[in-house]
Amino acid sequence: MAIKAVVFDFDGTLMDTETCAYDVFAEIYGEHGQRLPLTDWERNIGTHDAFDVYGELERLTGRPIDRKALKARFEAQHVETALKLGLLPGVMERLEEARRSGLTIGLASSSNREWIESHLRRQGIRDYFSAVCTSDDVERVKPDPALYRLAVRKLGVRAEEAVAVEDSVNGLRAAKAAGLFAVAVPNRMTARMDFSEADLVADGMNGFTFAQIEKDRPSAAE
Repeated sequence: MAIKAVVFDFDGTLMDTETCAYDVFAEIYGEHGQRLPLTDWERNIGTHDAFDVYGELERLTGRPIDRKALKARFEAQHVETALKLGLLPGVMERLEEARRSGLTIGLASSSNREWIESHLRRQGIRDYFSAVCTSDDVERVKPDPALYRLAVRKLGVRAEEAVAVEDSVNGLRAAKAAGLFAVAVPNRMTARMDFSEADLVADGMNGFTFAQIEKDRPSAAE
């Protein structure tokens, strides 16, 4: 069965917004005399609230914190840092390949629509995407498959006709549960994750092509 669509994750896949998010909170922890292990933080990558970063800081310090103030600071610093970022290497190559090949392009992200849309437009790539699905569109985010199911429905294809490109295990599991062929592209923040469930693990966006996936995947011969 031919590939007809590709659905990209956003954070950590198109832009390295995850590293700067971790760095901001690691700094906050440091100011409280604590360390934020990446193994804890990475539980939240690709999803929401799997790890209570505020509750853990309260537990470590033994005192309550001003969650509202810390959240506001985190969001402000994260936005400021992310505005300095460009697209990750290979992103434009894969977007252009998908467009040349006639694939419809979607996006499925556990982040909110305002965050996603602002970055897509700032990077000049919004027009590549025929469907943008965010946390505003579903009741449950990744690893629940709802975002991917919505994306393929909006793109007008069946799940087995689509490829998902993800950087996290939460995203990978969402894509697989929805029935997509899943490509894992680990980054610095997710490199230690177990991607054994992936159909393909690539070393960056330049580490694969959709043409090669079409040629090699078992379903291509069906």
